[in-house]
Amino acid sequence: MVQALTTTKSVVQRARDTATGGGERQATPASNVDLKNLEHQVVVITGASSGIGLATARKAAERGARVVLAARSEDALAALTEEIQDSGGDAAYVVADVTDQDDVRKIARTAEEVYGGFDTWVNVAGAFLYGRLEDTPIEDMREQFETNVWGLLYGSLAAAEHLRERGGGAIINIGSVVSDRAIPLQGSYSASKHAVKGFTDALRMELEEDGAPISVTLVKPASIDTPYPEHAKNHMDEEGSLPAPAYAPETVAEAILNAAEEPQRDVYVGGVAVGMGVLGKYAARLVDVVMERLFFDQQRTGRPPQRPDESGLHDPVGDLEERGDYGGHVAESSAYTRMRQGRSSTGRILGAGVVAAGAYGLYRRLRGER
Repeated sequence: MVQALTTTKSVVQRARDTATGGGERQATPASNVDLKNLEHQVVVITGASSGIGLATARKAAERGARVVLAARSEDALAALTEEIQDSGGDAAYVVADVTDQDDVRKIARTAEEVYGGFDTWVNVAGAFLYGRLEDTPIEDMREQFETNVWGLLYGSLAAAEHLRERGGGAIINIGSVVSDRAIPLQGSYSASKHAVKGFTDALRMELEEDGAPISVTLVKPASIDTPYPEHAKNHMDEEGSLPAPAYAPETVAEAILNAAEEPQRDVYVGGVAVGMGVLGKYAARLVDVVMERLFFDQQRTGRPPQRPDESGLHDPVGDLEERGDYGGHVAESSAYTRMRQGRSSTGRILGAGVVAAGAYGLYRRLRGER
């Protein structure tokens, strides 16, 4: 009992340190980075036709940004562009597959031709898989990496080249809580998001060392109620689902747009995301055991797949849907993320309290399942 309490205190203290900037400190963004207010920006968004990308595009346009929308489905992009323009916004679109570097270069050229350039580039486009690693064809894993890793790499490098010439800006990459902590039945996705973190961290350091006035942010959401399970290629005999709890896609969009105006290094969306990251690092074996007992059932619905041969892995879906069919409670906001992104020390302290309490509660839950 004493040992368990000591471990709990240690984990919670580390969570508090992480949230306040103590312990493993968040690196201060380069002092020469000066980002514009959103209403004065041109924002490029890949994966803009659904989920997080769609929510971000709509919110950016609402806040006055001119947006360049990229995805594979021309019908969806055309409809979204018309929607934004009818609401008084300014948008252009590019039909592009981010796995093709020439297509990614076309996105940058379009922004230059239509708006004279861009200030923020957001890499959202992603491909999703469910299934045990032994049951998932290598070809599907490779295709997922082409989108999640190489597509993001192409976009980041194109953005860095342009923003150097423009005098600065922001690159925002969408990682995941699984950038820090892998989960079963989404092993290939976890691996791709680990790669995204490694690439993003290395790019940030190289740009900072070179004095480039470019902010590089990695956004790491928890489960988000998007059409992720519906768009995923599923190699299970049941429909896939998301592990609880889930947050609304607007929570990620708000975090992205905050990082477009205020240089940040890492942004967790949802207190459970940072809690899982901390526990995954400091109580890794415990989290292994609990995931083995809980996360298989949480990601399977018990229902047969409705469209087993359809997915967004190889072909565009193009549905203009932000939300998915998540059956549980969806949190419409994240107190931790709002407070952690706040400029005041009070916000950071409150954020520390949220994550410490969350880590403690999650730890107690994990212990109870053993």
